[in-house]
Amino acid sequence: MDCLVVCCCKRSATTATLLHITQRQTIMTQTYPWLAHYEPDVTPEVTIPDHTVQQFLANAAARFPAQTAVRMVLRYLPLGLRVQARLSYRELHEQSDRFAAALAQLGVGKGSRVSIMLPNIPQQVIAYFGVLKAGAIVVNTNPTYPPHELAPLLRSAEAETIVTLSGLFARVREVQPQTALRQIILTDVPDRIGWPFRSSVAKQVRASGMMATVPPQAGVHFFSQLLANAPVAPPSVAFAPATDTAVFQFTGGTSGLPKAAELTHRDLVANVTQTGAWVPSLRPGAEKFLLALPAFHVYGMTVGMLMCISLGGELVQMPDPRHTQQILETIAHEKITVYPGVPAMYIALINHPQTARYNLHSIRVCLSGGAALPAEVAQQFEAITGGKLVEGYGMSESSPLTAGNPVFGQTKIGSVGMPFPSTELAIIALEPDEAGNYAFLGVDEPGELVARGPQVMKGYYNNPEETRNAIDADGWLHTGDIAKMDADGYFYIVDRKKDLIIASGYNIVPREVEEVLFLHPQVMEAAVVGVPDAKRGETVKAFVVLRAGETATADEIRAFCKERLAPYKVPALVEFVKELPKTQVGKVLRRVLAEEEARKVIASAKTEIDRG
Repeated sequence: MDCLVVCCCKRSATTATLLHITQRQTIMTQTYPWLAHYEPDVTPEVTIPDHTVQQFLANAAARFPAQTAVRMVLRYLPLGLRVQARLSYRELHEQSDRFAAALAQLGVGKGSRVSIMLPNIPQQVIAYFGVLKAGAIVVNTNPTYPPHELAPLLRSAEAETIVTLSGLFARVREVQPQTALRQIILTDVPDRIGWPFRSSVAKQVRASGMMATVPPQAGVHFFSQLLANAPVAPPSVAFAPATDTAVFQFTGGTSGLPKAAELTHRDLVANVTQTGAWVPSLRPGAEKFLLALPAFHVYGMTVGMLMCISLGGELVQMPDPRHTQQILETIAHEKITVYPGVPAMYIALINHPQTARYNLHSIRVCLSGGAALPAEVAQQFEAITGGKLVEGYGMSESSPLTAGNPVFGQTKIGSVGMPFPSTELAIIALEPDEAGNYAFLGVDEPGELVARGPQVMKGYYNNPEETRNAIDADGWLHTGDIAKMDADGYFYIVDRKKDLIIASGYNIVPREVEEVLFLHPQVMEAAVVGVPDAKRGETVKAFVVLRAGETATADEIRAFCKERLAPYKVPALVEFVKELPKTQVGKVLRRVLAEEEARKVIASAKTEIDRG
């Protein structure tokens, strides 16, 4: 059974189109087989509100003014005391209004670009909504970026204002001459901590290097002072949600230099609405989201922060997702109900030696993204928490979610699920035919995954060529992921096109080998890349992180793989490492591993040449 009624597509050209989503009622299961497996309360389509992203906050503040909107807990003390910062919905709404007014006084207006380079702290949420209320564009910026990565990002975004920590001021000053930055707004983690804990927190943060004394100077402002001196009313700005860009979301850079995906207000409102429709059991005003994912990442921003605020829920922030002990304490003390994350975060929780001490059964829903979710990780996490952990799929260019497994319906392990409401997914051939057309493929035929829906970006900022490569004339976003679809309409990511290993003419998918490695009882994490090989062109190398206290040899790992893989897929090389290189949200950077191996080969060849 074929899932589609078209025969081909061609990038940047007029092509045949899919049967429109609103015309499919009589042939639903033939054309869109996934609809038969939607949960009963999930609708095939959603109505997207015609409003801005900040309207989510305004709505929540009107409905739940006194309820906690944001809570950051840094430490739990005896007798139920917490070292924390808290904002009600009324306070968050008012303070983001004030920040918008302060930005307007600094010359920030419609279309201005404001970099927010902050960890998960209350000021990040205030700044985010304040920037949007001022009519400006949020430039999500990773605060861990070193100068050589930060400068081109700010330069390409043409950001003139940045909001960051005082401890990062020196870094910003270093890159400022290479950018358009004119205004620097500084804040600190302790600014929102109340007496009597502020001074002790400040001492610890200062010792970490994330807090510094910055004297008053031209072009430098302090967040708390701006709020104190700004008028209550935000500036009056006319918005066109369908076309006005809300966020510059830089792509993760796992396959090259990052590009700024322009996400409009409508893109983000659509994806929040689609996600809410996918989990209709979420309760307005009653959910507690744990935001350990950084909000500067598209996943943390949309699925964590925006989804929570759209529901009037409580956003419990974790400034550092690597502190697993703190995550355990927070889930138990705060009675977290929703915990979006990536597999590395769930793996860390499962393997933490103190996990059994905590009651984690408040968790109801967890959506995993960013990397493949191993089956045993999902099963172990659900056994520990009693909640549901399902895998979804998305990317920066789609705000991010396009697919997910049904949370309380039929989940298929290894699948990223099925298209979200008002979303279409399809599989096309990896190579065009002689006419330049890419054939649409049928059931179980691997090819490139393409997506279409109201959450797809406007394009890459100031990069029309890359935009044309990414989005074709019919609105299909070409993801660069190799995938297949089964007869029920569930999609499976096979791997990234650029990650394919070609050894002796055979195509080897790293993810397939990694899934086998995850089955090994001593293996906690693994990554597989292709490395240069004189005979095979490339050969398979596995990087393995063992569980704490466990041992294994390379021969044992290879023997385990030989029992479960075709001979050409078995890793020829195995290297044990303490950790794998990852992005801020836990996505393994295979590219970094492959580049390091390539450097080793070059260095070895140079040594041989030098020896004569």
